Amino acid sequence: MLRIAIVEDEDSYITVLKEYLDRYKQESGEQIEVTAYHDGDEIAAFYRAQFDIILMDIEMKFIDGMTAAEEIRKVDSEVSIIFITNAPQYAIRGYEVGALDYILKPVSYFTFSQKLGRAVAKLKKRSSRKRITVSVKGGVMRMELSDIYYIESEGHNLIYHTKDGTSVSSGTMKSVETAMDGMDFCRINKCYLVNLEHVDGVQDKYAIVHGNQLLISRPRMKQFMQELTRYWGERS
Repeated sequence: MLRIAIVEDEDSYITVLKEYLDRYKQESGEQIEVTAYHDGDEIAAFYRAQFDIILMDIEMKFIDGMTAAEEIRKVDSEVSIIFITNAPQYAIRGYEVGALDYILKPVSYFTFSQKLGRAVAKLKKRSSRKRITVSVKGGVMRMELSDIYYIESEGHNLIYHTKDGTSVSSGTMKSVETAMDGMDFCRINKCYLVNLEHVDGVQDKYAIVHGNQLLISRPRMKQFMQELTRYWGERS
């Protein structure tokens, strides 16, 4: 079930968007639950991360869409926000609050369905996240691959640097590199295996991984740059 919010102060556009969602539902077979709000303050005031996608007008009377999105992002970093607006200059600012996309009024069904389809695909990818089981001291842990920033080899231990901190496991870098084959992890030197999802950039001889500078060895630089370029290209 897709939970979609429409935030729009014009009743005529609420009607149009609901009709488009009904048509998309018939064509895609998706189950959709729709909730409509007439202003940004209505959705932002008591927001509890209850939606998968928000279709947000930018120019509204009490709280504009940009301000509402800023409030929503304080409690929900995952929801896909698509701005709907008459003014493209405002839509560009949407990327500051992590907007997935924007649609210019008047809204055509073709454009709407393309943008919505992209948001739905993102949701499905997120829900099918791959997990691995890691042996740690005193037991085992299940980790989502997307939560791992990089893996560090230190002596006979592997240190998993994740969004929840670090976890230590025994093993070799070679074995974990083999296990991660095809999962968008790349070896940058004898000590580091990085998750391409969390590479913010490359500066001099360092990969910037979630704010950390990790040295790229000369023999691995070419392959790393090829893998990173491929990964970014697939997700552009």
